Amino acid sequence: GVRHAFFGRRGGTSAGVYASLNVGLGSKDDPSAVQANRARAAAALGVEADALLTAYQIHSARAVEADGPWSMRPEADAVVTTTANLACGALSADCAPILLADGQAGVVAAAHAGWRGALDGVVEAAVQLMQDKGAERSHIVAAVGPCIAQASYEVGMEFVERFTGQAPGSEIFFAPGRAADKRQVDL
Repeated sequence: GVRHAFFGRRGGTSAGVYASLNVGLGSKDDPSAVQANRARAAAALGVEADALLTAYQIHSARAVEADGPWSMRPEADAVVTTTANLACGALSADCAPILLADGQAGVVAAAHAGWRGALDGVVEAAVQLMQDKGAERSHIVAAVGPCIAQASYEVGMEFVERFTGQAPGSEIFFAPGRAADKRQVDL
């Protein structure tokens, strides 16, 4: 019962190196093209253009609440709302965009999870804020959008050690790499 989507590159107004549906407010793309692209994405979600809320993403575990359009984007990597006609968004390339919803409670979120956010708990922060706003953990559903695949994400052993030291049990997300001192990580 919650309208949601993952948008790709097609259907945008941006040109040149940005030729796509670029909705990144922080990019060096033509601002009018970005606004037109955001209006297209918002329309597909059934909301006004200024109701598509994306944070200034900083690869953190910070979740913020939105109760209306923003005059200035907060620094965070998850946006949560209980307000009807607002759309929470997360921008990504390699990082994982994650949409969360408790349709019964009317609480939704979008999180941007790169390796730092995933390790530091951005999803957990989003779920906690959702619960603070009335969501039931057992009612929350999630969808993970397109992101880098394990076969393309090679890391060094220091990366593995950081994960396993901070998050015991995370060994299951690493596969052998092409070299003995490399691993492939499943974000």
